[in-house]
Amino acid sequence: MKPRLLAVSLATCAFAAVSFAAEKENVFTDPAAAGADFLLQGEYSGENCGAQVIALGGGKFRLVGWDSGLPGDTPDAKKNQEIEGALEDGAVHFKNAVWEATVANGELKGTGTDGQKRTLKRVERKSPTLGAKPPTGATVLFDGTSADAWKNGKLDKDGNLQCGVLSKQEFGDFTLHVEFRLPFMPNARGQGRGNSGVYLQDRYEVQVLDSFGLKGENNECGGIYTKHKPLVNMCYPPLSWQTYDVDFVAARWDADGKKLKNANVTVKHNGVLVHDHAEVDSSTTASGRKDGPGPGPIQLQNHGNPVVFRNIWIVEKK
Repeated sequence: MKPRLLAVSLATCAFAAVSFAAEKENVFTDPAAAGADFLLQGEYSGENCGAQVIALGGGKFRLVGWDSGLPGDTPDAKKNQEIEGALEDGAVHFKNAVWEATVANGELKGTGTDGQKRTLKRVERKSPTLGAKPPTGATVLFDGTSADAWKNGKLDKDGNLQCGVLSKQEFGDFTLHVEFRLPFMPNARGQGRGNSGVYLQDRYEVQVLDSFGLKGENNECGGIYTKHKPLVNMCYPPLSWQTYDVDFVAARWDADGKKLKNANVTVKHNGVLVHDHAEVDSSTTASGRKDGPGPGPIQLQNHGNPVVFRNIWIVEKK
């Protein structure tokens, strides 16, 4: 998962004007209309260090610093600090008792009170499973040509599948690949910021949320909702395409309806293992179906935010 450097110039920032309507709503689905804050937020990588810069609306930002590198790029990545900052004269300025940093022109330049200097370059990471092709025997649920496999299936203007759909087909044990994109909502917070979910059998939710730079809780992106937090928060910045690769083994029940074994879920978020055979002892909050025997559909939840999906396929286990 090698980062690709992005050249972000002041001219680019100046060019990225937002429309009045988008600015009023503060919900952006087009990077070209998302404004200067969007271009400055993101991930920055340097020698044995990393930083995540989160846009908080109104020219406010938060910097999350990492030792060893960005989360998921190295097992030694460790969060070392969080600093609040603000946009002034085309650059974001951060300062605390230990570090002073400036973000501009695709670089983060920091100076410590001990005189140590660091320069980090803005990067755009890509999931290694982005664009993964369905293997032989897979059921393609969405390839960009039709939403016919989904109840209430609708496409956006770019041909992506909109949230708020349920697969017409039901499944038992399976491997699932799904790609999703979160909107840029800098003024929103918590569960109101790019919220959706991938529901396995319409019973167990793998949360979809703009949790970029957050702690990685069980109600954040990559979490099995209210049950298990991810091993690492692999949420990319909003408007990045992200992937879930899920291996699911359904709960087992006897003929009398007594549960013999819990559902078992393994999840890779952007190619990084975030759940390793996690047991899910009951259906998650807001699921369409309660824990029980029999197959179930895939739900892509509508939580009121314009989250979209693409390249969805599933392989049933016999």
